[in-house]
Parts: sequence; C-alpha cells; structure tokens
Amino acid sequence: MAMPRVLAAEEIDAALKSLTDWKREGGALAASYAFASFRDALALIVRVGFEAEAMGHHPEIVNVYNRVSFSLSTHDAGAITERDIALAGRISAVARPFLAGR
Repeated sequence: MAMPRVLAAEEIDAALKSLTDWKREGGALAASYAFASFRDALALIVRVGFEAEAMGHHPEIVNVYNRVSFSLSTHDAGAITERDIALAGRISAVARPFLAGR
C-alpha cells in the first residue's frame, strides 16, 4: 500500500470546515462525543471499529462512561494525511444517529 499523502495546514483547515466535530490538536485530528449512555458509547466504538478495519486505519480511542474521544494521525507518515480526513468523516457519520437519539 502506498504511503498516504501528508496534508498541508491549509488543506487540513479546509477539511475541518466540513468536519465540524473535529479539531486539530498538535499533529492529530481530535473529536469527542457525549452520549445518553455507556451502551451508546460502546456501540459507537464497535461501529467505528468496523469502519476503521475496513479502511486499514485505526484511531486512538478513549472511553469514559458515556464519552468517547478519538485521535487520528497517520503514524507511518508522522502527520495528518488524507486517510485521517476520510476516517474522521466516517466517524462523524457513524456518530450522528447516536447523537440524534439524545
């Protein structure tokens, strides 16, 4: 698999305009979500796991009761890449139904 392209700061900023759940924290993209229950938080983690595995790109995940935080960076590239933007979009899409039920 080819190394994904590292994004310039301007490209990341442009992508973040449509990824409103996400922000840049150092060399990574980060998002946090709060859900109605631990069950919803855990269900999101499982769904994201399937999306991430299908992409072959895995986020750092932190779960505390009903809160889930994600951090994305392409470790092989040492920076934020197109793969991180793509996975951020998938995570946001997967989170929407869980957030709508709150």
